[in-house]
Amino acid sequence: MYPAELVQPMKEDLTSVGFTELLTVEDVDKAIAKEGTTLIVVNSVCGCAAANARPGAKMSLQNTKTPDNLFTVFAGFDREATDKARSYMLPFPPSSPSMALFKDGELVHMLERHHIEGRPAEMIADNLMEAYNDFC
Repeated sequence: MYPAELVQPMKEDLTSVGFTELLTVEDVDKAIAKEGTTLIVVNSVCGCAAANARPGAKMSLQNTKTPDNLFTVFAGFDREATDKARSYMLPFPPSSPSMALFKDGELVHMLERHHIEGRPAEMIADNLMEAYNDFC
């Protein structure tokens, strides 16, 4: 597990723009049960989370349509919550960073690490905004 002082600034990168941390299995279950659209970002310490995933997620919120609910879990730190969130993302294998959009509890759009790594934040934001336009 990563030290708290290492991950805190990475968590705050998303929570400072309106994402709520999911710290327990119960938090994840409540988040998925919410009506409307829900974005869950699986945050990570890796470079592609810092350079691509978090900036892309934040940029995507500039769209006219956005998810009703914004949540995040942190891979390698909040393990039980992350594992539970990933269970809702099946059949996609666990990856971090990743982003999942749910509508009324149903997975409708998924960005896995291989969709994020090596792609500019703008491309990730565009992908998410397209999904928001379709589902939000």
